[in-house]
Amino acid sequence: MSNILNQINEPKDLKVLNTEEKEKLAEEIRQEILKIVSKNGGHLASNLGVVEITMALHSVFNTPKDKIIWDVGHQCYVHKILTGRKDQMNTIRQYKGLAGFPKTCESEYDAFNTGHSSTSVSVATGMARARDVLKENYDVIAVIGDGSLTGGMALEALNDAGASKTKLIVILNDNEMSISKNVGGIPTFLSKLRTRKFYTNANSRVKRFTLKIPKVGEKIVDLVQRSKKTIKQIFIPNMFFEDIGFTYLGPVDGHNIEKLENVLKIAKDVKGPVLVHAITKKGKGYKIAEENPDKFHGISAFNVETGEKIAGFKKDYSKVFGDKLIELAKKDEKIVAITAAMKDGTGLKDFAKEFPDRFFDVGIAEQHAVGLVAGMAKAGLKPVLPLYSSFLQRGYDQLIHDVALQNVPVTICIDRAGIVGNDGETHHGIFDLSFASAIPNLVVMAPKDFKELEQMLEFAVNHDGPVLIRYPRGGEGKNKVDKDKEIILGKSELIKEGKDLSIIAIGKMVDRAIEVANILKEKDIEAEIINARFLKPLDKESIFKSIEKTKKVITMEDGLLNGGLYTNILDLINKSNIENVKVIPFGYDDCFITHGSVDELEKEMKIDVENMVKKITDGN
Repeated sequence: MSNILNQINEPKDLKVLNTEEKEKLAEEIRQEILKIVSKNGGHLASNLGVVEITMALHSVFNTPKDKIIWDVGHQCYVHKILTGRKDQMNTIRQYKGLAGFPKTCESEYDAFNTGHSSTSVSVATGMARARDVLKENYDVIAVIGDGSLTGGMALEALNDAGASKTKLIVILNDNEMSISKNVGGIPTFLSKLRTRKFYTNANSRVKRFTLKIPKVGEKIVDLVQRSKKTIKQIFIPNMFFEDIGFTYLGPVDGHNIEKLENVLKIAKDVKGPVLVHAITKKGKGYKIAEENPDKFHGISAFNVETGEKIAGFKKDYSKVFGDKLIELAKKDEKIVAITAAMKDGTGLKDFAKEFPDRFFDVGIAEQHAVGLVAGMAKAGLKPVLPLYSSFLQRGYDQLIHDVALQNVPVTICIDRAGIVGNDGETHHGIFDLSFASAIPNLVVMAPKDFKELEQMLEFAVNHDGPVLIRYPRGGEGKNKVDKDKEIILGKSELIKEGKDLSIIAIGKMVDRAIEVANILKEKDIEAEIINARFLKPLDKESIFKSIEKTKKVITMEDGLLNGGLYTNILDLINKSNIENVKVIPFGYDDCFITHGSVDELEKEMKIDVENMVKKITDGN
């Protein structure tokens, strides 16, 4: 670890450094982050972009008494380094190591757990109001990116905070990016604000000159200041933040520590809500990331010299989805694709190139995306919307109100379902089966492999109603089924007959069911395997016959047991009055799951092959 960084163990150590030393420290921190992320994977570009902002915040404010709320939170690596965790950074995102996001249980400097976009201003406003009600004295700072401003929750919070007159500081980290390049009206508005620096500098020069005019100088300045708003509206017609109640400071160079500290000191003294607009560069200091910020937003281990991932690319569900959608769209011009700022991550990059007029990126706005596809379907299109499972949670009301209630033919593909690994609690997709199964009119499916995903997608775009298809991150399992049967609404797939017990599995867990059944066969236990395919509508007839035959049921799912496959099988057993049935469920109990590799977490949750076999045989 480098010289100055060795001396930094907590924020107070920053306060004694001069500007030159802080600039050197910023370089050292960037090198440290590069070393860590190239080994562990993680969020690189965003963290390289907030080095100076983070240092300035901890230099000016008195943390942990003052509260910093990080929007999304994936840019908190610098914050962790400066708040007593630099020696643990080699464990970040690893099982039982540091989390890649703020965690209140990890440090008193982490004021709030975050992992999703557009939340920080709401939370910070709530904390500031609590402070005032309790008559306490500390600052609350929300750090939010320009990409997050496309999320409706952020705009709702700014509207409330601006009108509240509550003392609150919002740092707008403007790097012109979210995960992909920003789209929409908010980024266009911010690009206009970036030009305000000319106005601000010119205004200061004019003021200094005018004050020197004998006798009338001060009167002229006073007149100008009283008509300040009118002048601003002439030069800058889009002063949105000031119009809704914020004192707007900026734009300021987000990589100039001295200027950042100066503007933060001003913000600290302003009464009421303040917004500091800082211009930064995502990937700052690492040229490859600067040129490819979307690629280095979240990345696995990579070679620092070349920027190439150490592990070669393997075909995954997202790629299979994207390729199949292009194939279908070539045959059907009504098929359109929508993304919420996740074009690359969800496999739509090639679709966007192939069909630019049939591809729509709405920014970080999942609620809007779900409502949008409902409108498209109602007007005659066949919209396909892939979303990460953890982000679909944000569009739950729209899923009910706009999609299911209208029974419109939309296809929502739930990517990153189940355990996703090192990003932890906020990113695991373990709730979708449960919350989707409760909604009328939805068809809910999960493929066992790539081929079945292709079949399901073809079925979905031609189905007269809403369909949800959920699939995991990464590749398919190793146990191949010889023949994929046609997808028929509400029909399961019998993979293997057996007399001793029935394994009902869905999605990626079908592969595990086959592996478990093979081991059980060596122990003279013949398991029947049913690939449920559909959670809704469940194939009650086929599953009933199997359960009635074996009277012992094993359910396997990579989601919550409560409300998922297990719950639906129990409901079937109860309503069918099948007596003396033993049920052993494998899935996730009522819990949030920490970060770590998929294998480590599934073993901890006891849904790996070894634990499954043990539990099944112990219960025999």
